[in-house]
Amino acid sequence: MNFTGFTKEDFQALTVPGLEPRMEAIIGRVRPKLEVLGAELSPYLSALCGEEMFPHVAKHARRTVNPPKDTWVAWAASKRGYKALPHFEVGMFSTHLFIVFAVIYESPNKTVFARYLDKHASEIKKTLPDRFYWSLDHMDPGGTSHAEANSAQLKEWAEKLSTVKKAEIICGLRLEQDESLLGDGGKLLKTIEETFEALLPLYKNAFLQ
Repeated sequence: MNFTGFTKEDFQALTVPGLEPRMEAIIGRVRPKLEVLGAELSPYLSALCGEEMFPHVAKHARRTVNPPKDTWVAWAASKRGYKALPHFEVGMFSTHLFIVFAVIYESPNKTVFARYLDKHASEIKKTLPDRFYWSLDHMDPGGTSHAEANSAQLKEWAEKLSTVKKAEIICGLRLEQDESLLGDGGKLLKTIEETFEALLPLYKNAFLQ
């Protein structure tokens, strides 16, 4: 099965009321596409990062009451899991697709990346595309566009990342669910690859040098 992109119905799976019905919709409609995407992009990401990258599709196994607001596939340099490591993700809320680099609160690499972000804020501001966005909470569908963030703001986020236990940071591209690009598997794959390439310096510098 080749990756075919996403449809409006895929995004609507995340609006189905109730935990079990929504999980059925995610498992039936979205998860197979995320599994294909995970397998297709793993060789590219492994070559890009210079180490084997393993895909992890969200299972939402711990949920007992609240239905998930988003779902995703993550890639990390561990077969066992991704949350403790800097990683890449492609996923969706009902409103948009996200293509991001992430260091979430479980990761001990937060302080490593915080130091890099603080020291290189001006350079990061200049080199990342304006259309990218930042978020300090992977559960929040919002965020701040890179165009609006200045280097002082990046330094503030770095400080928060290093001092607040639950702090995390996400950076990448969001595509609204009505963008035609999402329905073209080939073009979307190319966009994801280009986004990950632009995010590679963030990923590389989230590890101890």
